[in-house]
Amino acid sequence: MNMIALLAVKEIREGLRNRWVIASTALLATLALTLTFLGSAPTGNVGADALDVIVVSLASLTIFIVPLIALLISHDAIVGEIERGTMTLLLSYPIRRWQVLLGKFLGHLAILAFATLIGYGVAAAALAATGKSIGGASWFAFATMTATSVLLGAVFVAIGYLVSALSRDHGTASGVAIGIWLLFVLIYDMALLGLLVADQGRFVTPGMLDPLLLLNPTDAYRLLNLMGTAEISSASGMSGTIQNAALGSFSLVAALAAWTAMPMAAAAFIFSRREL
Repeated sequence: MNMIALLAVKEIREGLRNRWVIASTALLATLALTLTFLGSAPTGNVGADALDVIVVSLASLTIFIVPLIALLISHDAIVGEIERGTMTLLLSYPIRRWQVLLGKFLGHLAILAFATLIGYGVAAAALAATGKSIGGASWFAFATMTATSVLLGAVFVAIGYLVSALSRDHGTASGVAIGIWLLFVLIYDMALLGLLVADQGRFVTPGMLDPLLLLNPTDAYRLLNLMGTAEISSASGMSGTIQNAALGSFSLVAALAAWTAMPMAAAAFIFSRREL
Protein backbone atom coordinates (compact mmCIF):
# COMPACT_ATOMS: atom_id res chain seq x y z
CA MET A 1 0.00 0.00 0.00
CA ASN A 2 2.92 2.35 0.65
CA MET A 3 4.16 1.88 -2.92
CA ILE A 4 0.69 2.57 -4.30
CA ALA A 5 0.46 5.77 -2.26
CA LEU A 6 3.94 6.82 -3.40
CA LEU A 7 2.97 6.28 -7.03
CA ALA A 8 -0.22 8.28 -6.53
CA VAL A 9 1.79 11.16 -5.05
CA LYS A 10 4.25 10.88 -7.95
CA GLU A 11 1.42 11.31 -10.48
CA ILE A 12 0.07 14.32 -8.58
CA ARG A 13 3.52 15.93 -8.54
CA GLU A 14 3.94 15.30 -12.25
CA GLY A 15 0.51 16.80 -12.82
CA LEU A 16 1.61 19.91 -10.95
CA ARG A 17 4.88 20.01 -12.86
CA ASN A 18 3.08 19.70 -16.19
CA ARG A 19 0.46 22.24 -15.05
CA TRP A 20 -2.34 19.67 -15.48
CA VAL A 21 -3.82 20.39 -12.06
CA ILE A 22 -3.72 24.16 -12.50
CA ALA A 23 -4.96 24.09 -16.10
CA SER A 24 -7.84 21.68 -15.37
CA THR A 25 -8.94 23.63 -12.31
CA ALA A 26 -8.76 26.96 -14.11
CA LEU A 27 -10.70 25.62 -17.09
CA LEU A 28 -13.49 24.11 -15.00
CA ALA A 29 -13.70 27.18 -12.74
CA THR A 30 -13.86 29.58 -15.68
CA LEU A 31 -16.54 27.64 -17.52
CA ALA A 32 -18.51 27.00 -14.33
CA LEU A 33 -18.47 30.69 -13.39
CA THR A 34 -19.59 31.63 -16.89
CA LEU A 35 -22.51 29.21 -16.68
CA THR A 36 -23.34 30.43 -13.18
CA PHE A 37 -23.87 34.04 -14.20
CA LEU A 38 -25.31 33.37 -17.65
CA GLY A 39 -27.22 30.18 -16.91
CA SER A 40 -29.13 31.37 -13.85
CA ALA A 41 -31.05 33.94 -15.91
CA PRO A 42 -33.89 31.59 -16.97
CA THR A 43 -34.81 30.55 -13.44
CA GLY A 44 -37.86 32.75 -13.45
CA ASN A 45 -39.09 31.19 -16.67
CA VAL A 46 -38.77 27.55 -15.67
CA GLY A 47 -39.76 28.05 -12.05
CA ALA A 48 -36.64 26.34 -10.73
CA ASP A 49 -34.18 27.25 -8.04
CA ALA A 50 -31.14 29.12 -9.37
CA LEU A 51 -28.83 26.33 -8.25
CA ASP A 52 -31.03 23.73 -9.98
CA VAL A 53 -30.44 25.45 -13.30
CA ILE A 54 -26.71 25.57 -12.55
CA VAL A 55 -26.74 21.83 -11.82
CA VAL A 56 -28.29 21.20 -15.26
CA SER A 57 -25.76 23.48 -16.95
CA LEU A 58 -22.75 22.03 -15.14
CA ALA A 59 -23.92 18.46 -15.78
CA SER A 60 -24.00 19.23 -19.51
CA LEU A 61 -20.57 20.86 -19.26
CA THR A 62 -19.16 17.86 -17.37
CA ILE A 63 -20.19 15.43 -20.10
CA PHE A 64 -17.99 17.25 -22.59
CA ILE A 65 -15.06 18.47 -20.49
CA VAL A 66 -14.38 15.93 -17.74
CA PRO A 67 -14.09 12.85 -20.04
CA LEU A 68 -11.74 14.80 -22.32
CA ILE A 69 -9.50 15.86 -19.43
CA ALA A 70 -9.53 12.31 -18.03
CA LEU A 71 -8.51 10.78 -21.36
CA LEU A 72 -5.81 13.38 -21.96
CA ILE A 73 -4.09 12.68 -18.65
CA SER A 74 -4.41 8.89 -18.80
CA HIS A 75 -4.05 7.74 -22.43
CA ASP A 76 -0.24 7.56 -22.24
CA ALA A 77 0.05 6.40 -18.63
CA ILE A 78 1.46 3.04 -19.75
CA VAL A 79 2.63 3.39 -23.34
CA GLY A 80 4.19 6.78 -22.65
CA GLU A 81 6.33 5.48 -19.80
CA ILE A 82 7.32 2.44 -21.86
CA GLU A 83 8.46 4.68 -24.74
CA ARG A 84 10.42 6.92 -22.36
CA GLY A 85 12.02 3.90 -20.68
CA THR A 86 10.81 4.91 -17.22
CA MET A 87 8.47 1.93 -16.89
CA THR A 88 11.40 -0.52 -16.93
CA LEU A 89 13.09 1.47 -14.19
CA LEU A 90 9.88 1.63 -12.16
CA LEU A 91 9.31 -2.12 -12.38
CA SER A 92 12.87 -2.79 -11.20
CA TYR A 93 11.57 -1.96 -7.73
CA PRO A 94 9.66 -4.56 -5.69
CA ILE A 95 6.24 -3.62 -7.03
CA ARG A 96 3.62 -5.48 -9.03
CA ARG A 97 2.24 -4.16 -12.28
CA TRP A 98 -1.32 -3.90 -10.96
CA GLN A 99 0.02 -1.76 -8.12
CA VAL A 100 1.61 0.56 -10.66
CA LEU A 101 -1.72 0.85 -12.43
CA LEU A 102 -3.67 1.43 -9.22
CA GLY A 103 -1.22 4.04 -7.95
CA LYS A 104 -1.40 5.94 -11.24
CA PHE A 105 -5.20 5.69 -11.19
CA LEU A 106 -5.47 7.15 -7.69
CA GLY A 107 -3.10 9.97 -8.59
CA HIS A 108 -4.96 10.90 -11.76
CA LEU A 109 -8.29 10.62 -9.98
CA ALA A 110 -7.01 12.96 -7.26
CA ILE A 111 -6.09 15.51 -9.94
CA LEU A 112 -9.58 15.30 -11.45
CA ALA A 113 -11.28 15.42 -8.06
CA PHE A 114 -9.31 18.50 -7.02
CA ALA A 115 -10.07 20.31 -10.28
CA THR A 116 -13.77 19.42 -10.10
CA LEU A 117 -14.26 20.29 -6.42
CA ILE A 118 -12.46 23.62 -6.68
CA GLY A 119 -13.83 24.54 -10.10
CA TYR A 120 -17.45 23.80 -9.31
CA GLY A 121 -17.12 24.94 -5.69
CA VAL A 122 -16.07 28.39 -6.86
CA ALA A 123 -19.21 28.57 -8.99
CA ALA A 124 -21.46 27.55 -6.09
CA ALA A 125 -19.78 30.08 -3.79
CA ALA A 126 -20.23 32.82 -6.38
CA LEU A 127 -23.93 32.01 -6.71
CA ALA A 128 -24.37 31.98 -2.92
CA ALA A 129 -22.62 35.37 -2.73
CA THR A 130 -25.30 36.91 -4.95
CA GLY A 131 -27.79 36.44 -2.11
CA LYS A 132 -30.21 34.22 -4.05
CA SER A 133 -32.27 31.83 -1.97
CA ILE A 134 -31.08 28.23 -2.32
CA GLY A 135 -32.91 25.29 -0.79
CA GLY A 136 -31.40 22.26 0.86
CA ALA A 137 -32.56 19.95 -1.95
CA SER A 138 -30.72 22.09 -4.47
CA TRP A 139 -27.49 21.91 -2.44
CA PHE A 140 -27.86 18.13 -2.25
CA ALA A 141 -28.36 17.94 -6.03
CA PHE A 142 -25.25 20.08 -6.51
CA ALA A 143 -23.18 17.88 -4.19
CA THR A 144 -24.43 14.77 -6.00
CA MET A 145 -23.55 16.30 -9.36
CA THR A 146 -20.02 17.15 -8.17
CA ALA A 147 -19.41 13.68 -6.70
CA THR A 148 -20.74 11.87 -9.76
CA SER A 149 -18.64 14.14 -12.00
CA VAL A 150 -15.57 12.72 -10.27
CA LEU A 151 -16.99 9.22 -10.79
CA LEU A 152 -17.49 9.95 -14.49
CA GLY A 153 -13.88 11.11 -14.61
CA ALA A 154 -12.82 7.81 -13.03
CA VAL A 155 -14.63 5.95 -15.82
CA PHE A 156 -12.66 7.71 -18.53
CA VAL A 157 -9.36 7.49 -16.67
CA ALA A 158 -9.91 3.71 -16.59
CA ILE A 159 -10.79 3.69 -20.30
CA GLY A 160 -7.66 5.75 -20.98
CA TYR A 161 -5.55 3.13 -19.19
CA LEU A 162 -7.08 0.38 -21.31
CA VAL A 163 -6.24 2.35 -24.45
CA SER A 164 -2.70 2.91 -23.17
CA ALA A 165 -2.24 -0.79 -22.37
CA LEU A 166 -3.40 -1.81 -25.85
CA SER A 167 -1.50 0.83 -27.85
CA ARG A 168 2.02 0.33 -29.17
CA ASP A 169 2.93 4.01 -29.40
CA HIS A 170 1.86 7.38 -28.03
CA GLY A 171 0.39 8.62 -31.32
CA THR A 172 -1.95 5.66 -31.63
CA ALA A 173 -3.10 6.06 -28.03
CA SER A 174 -3.84 9.76 -28.62
CA GLY A 175 -5.91 9.08 -31.73
CA VAL A 176 -7.88 6.26 -30.12
CA ALA A 177 -8.55 8.38 -27.01
CA ILE A 178 -10.01 11.22 -29.08
CA GLY A 179 -12.08 8.72 -31.04
CA ILE A 180 -13.48 7.25 -27.82
CA TRP A 181 -14.33 10.73 -26.56
CA LEU A 182 -16.21 11.51 -29.78
CA LEU A 183 -18.00 8.15 -29.64
CA PHE A 184 -19.34 8.46 -26.11
CA VAL A 185 -19.94 12.22 -26.03
CA LEU A 186 -21.36 12.86 -29.51
CA ILE A 187 -21.74 9.92 -31.87
CA TYR A 188 -23.53 7.42 -29.61
CA ASP A 189 -26.33 9.76 -28.58
CA MET A 190 -26.81 11.04 -32.14
CA ALA A 191 -27.06 7.45 -33.40
CA LEU A 192 -29.46 6.50 -30.59
CA LEU A 193 -31.64 9.53 -31.29
CA GLY A 194 -31.70 8.69 -34.98
CA LEU A 195 -32.68 5.11 -34.14
CA LEU A 196 -35.53 6.22 -31.88
CA VAL A 197 -36.86 8.68 -34.47
CA ALA A 198 -36.71 6.11 -37.27
CA ASP A 199 -38.16 3.32 -35.11
CA GLN A 200 -41.17 5.33 -33.86
CA GLY A 201 -41.63 2.93 -30.93
CA ARG A 202 -42.15 -0.18 -33.08
CA PHE A 203 -39.19 -2.20 -31.84
CA VAL A 204 -37.31 -0.09 -29.30
CA THR A 205 -39.60 -0.21 -26.26
CA PRO A 206 -39.06 1.76 -23.02
CA GLY A 207 -37.71 -1.46 -21.50
CA MET A 208 -35.08 -1.71 -24.23
CA LEU A 209 -34.12 1.95 -23.83
CA ASP A 210 -32.65 1.42 -20.36
CA PRO A 211 -29.89 -1.02 -21.44
CA LEU A 212 -29.09 1.21 -24.40
CA LEU A 213 -28.59 4.16 -22.06
CA LEU A 214 -26.37 2.12 -19.74
CA LEU A 215 -24.09 1.28 -22.66
CA ASN A 216 -22.91 4.89 -22.54
CA PRO A 217 -21.47 6.10 -19.22
CA THR A 218 -22.23 9.74 -20.09
CA ASP A 219 -25.92 8.87 -20.46
CA ALA A 220 -25.90 7.13 -17.08
CA TYR A 221 -24.30 10.24 -15.59
CA ARG A 222 -26.81 12.54 -17.28
CA LEU A 223 -29.83 10.56 -16.04
CA LEU A 224 -28.40 10.31 -12.54
CA ASN A 225 -28.10 14.07 -12.22
CA LEU A 226 -31.30 15.07 -14.00
CA MET A 227 -33.69 12.72 -12.24
CA GLY A 228 -33.18 14.21 -8.76
CA THR A 229 -36.10 16.64 -8.62
CA ALA A 230 -38.99 17.64 -10.85
CA GLU A 231 -37.55 21.15 -11.13
CA ILE A 232 -34.22 19.84 -12.40
CA SER A 233 -35.77 17.47 -14.94
CA SER A 234 -38.07 20.26 -16.12
CA ALA A 235 -35.19 22.71 -16.46
CA SER A 236 -33.17 20.16 -18.41
CA GLY A 237 -35.94 19.48 -20.92
CA MET A 238 -35.53 15.73 -20.37
CA SER A 239 -38.58 15.03 -18.23
CA GLY A 240 -40.06 12.77 -20.90
CA THR A 241 -36.95 10.63 -21.18
CA ILE A 242 -36.62 10.41 -17.41
CA GLN A 243 -40.25 9.33 -17.01
CA ASN A 244 -39.76 6.54 -19.58
CA ALA A 245 -36.53 5.33 -17.99
CA ALA A 246 -37.01 2.81 -15.20
CA LEU A 247 -33.46 3.14 -13.90
CA GLY A 248 -32.95 4.20 -10.29
CA SER A 249 -30.05 6.02 -8.68
CA PHE A 250 -28.50 2.79 -7.41
CA SER A 251 -28.57 1.21 -10.88
CA LEU A 252 -26.96 4.27 -12.45
CA VAL A 253 -24.21 4.53 -9.83
CA ALA A 254 -23.57 0.79 -10.16
CA ALA A 255 -23.31 1.22 -13.93
CA LEU A 256 -20.70 3.96 -13.55
CA ALA A 257 -18.79 1.83 -11.03
CA ALA A 258 -18.85 -1.11 -13.46
CA TRP A 259 -17.69 1.16 -16.27
CA THR A 260 -14.68 1.99 -14.07
CA ALA A 261 -13.90 -1.50 -12.81
CA MET A 262 -14.10 -3.38 -16.11
CA PRO A 263 -11.63 -1.25 -18.13
CA MET A 264 -9.26 -1.16 -15.14
CA ALA A 265 -9.39 -4.96 -14.83
CA ALA A 266 -8.84 -5.37 -18.57
CA ALA A 267 -5.95 -2.86 -18.53
CA ALA A 268 -4.32 -4.67 -15.59
CA PHE A 269 -4.65 -8.04 -17.36
CA ILE A 270 -3.15 -6.74 -20.63
CA PHE A 271 -0.40 -4.78 -18.88
CA SER A 272 0.59 -7.84 -16.83
CA ARG A 273 1.30 -9.77 -20.04
CA ARG A 274 2.84 -6.98 -22.07
CA GLU A 275 6.52 -7.12 -22.92
CA LEU A 276 8.43 -3.93 -22.21
